Amino acid sequence: MSARLRAVVAAPLASELCELIVSLEPRVDLVVDPSLVAPMRHPADFSGDPSFRRTAEQQSMFEGMLDSADVLYGIPDVDPVALARTVRANPLLRWVHTMAAGGGGQVRAAGLTGEELGRVAFTTSAGVHGDALAEFAVFGVFAGAKHLPRLLGQQRERVWSGRWVMGQVSDLTVLVLGLGGIGAVVAAKLSALGATVIGTSRSGASVPGVARTVHPDNVGEVLAQVDAVVATLPGTDATHHLIGPEFLSVLKPGATVVNVGRGTVIDESALLAALDAGVVGFAALDVFEVEPLPEASALWGHPRVLVSPHTAALDVREDRRIAELFAENATRFLDGLPMRNVVDTVEFY
Repeated sequence: MSARLRAVVAAPLASELCELIVSLEPRVDLVVDPSLVAPMRHPADFSGDPSFRRTAEQQSMFEGMLDSADVLYGIPDVDPVALARTVRANPLLRWVHTMAAGGGGQVRAAGLTGEELGRVAFTTSAGVHGDALAEFAVFGVFAGAKHLPRLLGQQRERVWSGRWVMGQVSDLTVLVLGLGGIGAVVAAKLSALGATVIGTSRSGASVPGVARTVHPDNVGEVLAQVDAVVATLPGTDATHHLIGPEFLSVLKPGATVVNVGRGTVIDESALLAALDAGVVGFAALDVFEVEPLPEASALWGHPRVLVSPHTAALDVREDRRIAELFAENATRFLDGLPMRNVVDTVEFY
């Protein structure tokens, strides 16, 4: 490996985080020009202000920087087309780090050839959002157990009803779909609250807090016994509409469904039918098949659905955690060691 690494910053990055990266891995030569990337509107806003425009001269300068890189910190403009252009224009490019945990989908959308995918390594920011997403998942499970929609409805109508029994999370059995970085944290938090956690894993590997692990192909065996389902899965061909008519038809009636993975994991039409039929008692959704969620979607107005605009992962510490992850991977790259979160260029997760 080269003794140094020329890393071009293609995403918004605060000056103190630039300094952090170089302090953590001094062999990185960080190339950054804040005037050439869209400014952030809030933490982790890697797309930046949509009103930002480069002049023709600035665009030429930006592409010149990209085409001189050994590695990119971020996909240029979070645009798969720009990523493909850069990979093809820069034969020296060896690694691209994506800001998103699900950056594999952006790599897939670039339509790169097998040779290009073999030449350039791609890594994601998976894991940095684990705590934030796990807290939302736990919140969703609690909201279902404590009948949040009923409470809000009665408060809105100023109705003091008779008392009723609420569910106890410590009595629940929760299915966590996917035991990766997010799923492992979800399992640990729910188990600490006393819930019985079942997890799915293709490899058969388990994590602390999981009472039982099942292969995704056999998940139907446990659906009748779970009180809540938390999806943390990436968006791949194998996970597309996993939570669909067949899955929902055998789910324990009244179960809560929470999604903090990818929106394509849930067939939204099937979910709405299951909600109307009472098969699903409550759904807390942070991600959707189409984002922004179309105004015409029935999910907006459903009385037992909580819509979160893909904001559950947002954390004021996210930018720093991504910078630290990048610095760690830069050290691994320079030392010839396996990097963390390398994108599988077959399934693209």
